[in-house]
Amino acid sequence: MDLADAPPALLVRRHLHVAGDWVDPADDGTIPVENPATGEIVGQVPAGTPADVDRAVAAARAAFPGWAATAPAERAAHLDRLHTALAARAEDIARTVALELGTPLKLATRVQAGLPLTVLRGMVDLAASPPAERTVGNSLVVREPVGVVGAITPWNYPLHQVVAKVAPALAAGCTVVLKPSELTPLTAYLLFDAIAEAGLPPGVVNLVPGTGPVVGEALAAHPDVDLVSFTGSTATGRRIAHLAADRIARVALELGGKSANVILADADLPTAVKVGVGNALLNSGQTCTAWTRMLVHRDRYTEALDLAAAAVAGYRPGDPFDPATRLGPLVSAAQAERVRGHVDRALADGARLVAGGPDAPLPPRGHFVAPTVFADVHPDSALAQEEVFGPVLAVIPFADTDEAVAIANNSRYGLAGAVWSADEEAALAVARRLRTGQVDVNGGAFNPLAPFGGYKQSGLGRELGGYGIEEFTELKAIQR
Repeated sequence: MDLADAPPALLVRRHLHVAGDWVDPADDGTIPVENPATGEIVGQVPAGTPADVDRAVAAARAAFPGWAATAPAERAAHLDRLHTALAARAEDIARTVALELGTPLKLATRVQAGLPLTVLRGMVDLAASPPAERTVGNSLVVREPVGVVGAITPWNYPLHQVVAKVAPALAAGCTVVLKPSELTPLTAYLLFDAIAEAGLPPGVVNLVPGTGPVVGEALAAHPDVDLVSFTGSTATGRRIAHLAADRIARVALELGGKSANVILADADLPTAVKVGVGNALLNSGQTCTAWTRMLVHRDRYTEALDLAAAAVAGYRPGDPFDPATRLGPLVSAAQAERVRGHVDRALADGARLVAGGPDAPLPPRGHFVAPTVFADVHPDSALAQEEVFGPVLAVIPFADTDEAVAIANNSRYGLAGAVWSADEEAALAVARRLRTGQVDVNGGAFNPLAPFGGYKQSGLGRELGGYGIEEFTELKAIQR
């Protein structure tokens, strides 16, 4: 579609948000936004440039001294007003995420719009009560804001991942330049509409949309950015870390995952499998914490496979705005092709197809991949080792608890995981042995105040709660 001839329904955003105002970009380049359920172009945003990054970072640097000196209670009040303005846009947020990402509307309402509001609400309370100063011998130990933060966020949770960076950075007293994903930038504009309405001081939060190689790299390498907070692939995180290392700048990286769902022999198998399948398929499998390896005791392996196949059958792919849809498309044609490649390779490697696969029926258009379950997956195979980021589940048998732990830890990632057992103490013992940043025991609920982050190549640092605020601070010792 020629964007110049696009229908009025096209969602066009023409400006950056810098120093408190909507401003023109440095040039007239644009990025089209696609509806992955149809392949149609539905929006357009500016393609930012390094010059735009320079202007936004300068605004954030100028705003930093005043914002850092603002009393914690006043910063909390700003965040509270932002929460109110964002909550008023919850329906628009859910519909926008359904449009540009393809998340089914019901899920987009509950998770994509609801979770960021929960996180922001918690940050309001935490911002008002910053970490207390400590006396250590003759030293006063204080935490101070790190400075200007470059926030680079992914497409799979386009508002939650932004709020998980921007809110704690602001609570800590930092200023921010945000680069949202070029695949799902429209949701970020709704946030900045709320920021403008809430009246945050000019320059405290700035928006520069654009591509990773242009805007992302300019932000990560910028000499006036004190910390780069990135969520996305491990490969891109490695590149950002290199750029920051050249100038000895701090990074916070939330990267890939290949999480194991360990189901012990005495577990409530129907519940463990049902919840495990739901977790693996959440957001069409485009979730970094997805439990994409289901580890089941050999004595219950066949039963678990039958339960998994039955559960997957309930995930109907389709239009995100259709209430009957439980599985949306993948975000792009490239992502769908990548996931299909993983499915084909698994078949070539000898994994046994239990459900879905390349011949399963799908909607006639859009970037859909059928929800797929493989059995007899070797723990060292590509399917068990690589992050697929699509609706594909690998089921692996184990003989005893030690083998289950060994398989679970046989990964370069360490972001999340789960353990199921009728004996909670036994489950806790296994959870302690898993080399991963989060573990859910018997379906424990997500806690937005707990630290979120990973071991190994799943990243550096932690987000959410008070731990997330501390990530955006420096420690100072004052001897007296």
